[in-house]
Amino acid sequence: MPIRKLKKFLDEHEIKYVTISHSPAYTAQEIAESAHIPGKEMAKTVIVELDGEMAMAVLPANRKIILQDLREITGCDKVRFASEDAFKEKFPDCETGAMPPFGQLYDMDVYVAESLCDNEEIAFNAGSHTEIIKMAYKDFERVVEPEVMAFTT
Repeated sequence: MPIRKLKKFLDEHEIKYVTISHSPAYTAQEIAESAHIPGKEMAKTVIVELDGEMAMAVLPANRKIILQDLREITGCDKVRFASEDAFKEKFPDCETGAMPPFGQLYDMDVYVAESLCDNEEIAFNAGSHTEIIKMAYKDFERVVEPEVMAFTT
């Protein structure tokens, strides 16, 4: 069960959260609709390569990454979306495309779109295409310690 590792991590850090089951959905916007969560509160995790190193870009479901902005902000020469083949082995406990935005669980840096910080709560995939976790954004920021940047439209 993919969610076990994430729940253990959240419990160890005494984070309050809610698990929401939903019918199978594969895009962040579909998941938000299925779980009745506003798109701006549904955090999607996109794996990017920054000068060859994989990292997580986390942004609201209703936004898109501007790679040029991410490149300029990070100071990297080469920024691109990672292919599923390149990253799926880093997430053996997750269904492809359903990775939770917790970089420390997968040895990755996390970059969060500043527009996500405006939410009191966020929801995100819990490792499967049928479960999400909802929690306070401030708790997410406290345990993940992401770099907050403006890289979306």
